Amino acid sequence: LAGQLKWLCYGPRYQELKQVVISEFPEAEVSGFVGRQGSFEVELNGQLVFSKLETGGFPYEDDVMNAIQNAHEGKPVEKITKSRPPCVIL
Repeated sequence: LAGQLKWLCYGPRYQELKQVVISEFPEAEVSGFVGRQGSFEVELNGQLVFSKLETGGFPYEDDVMNAIQNAHEGKPVEKITKSRPPCVIL
């Protein structure tokens, strides 16, 4: 149930990021799966470039796109350390 709940909460964020990536890099293979509770991770070619467990928030789309662009150009890809805060319920 925790995995299903996580997917319901994070699924829209994944879908949104996937659409942004595909619109800029149509040849990209984007896949997602339910991981550990509280996790939202981005890997490029098997390299972990972002982890919500490490940063406490979600990645900025521009940072992910820059990392993908660097990988596409054969440049080194640095780990994304900035994050936007998770949603807050008032």
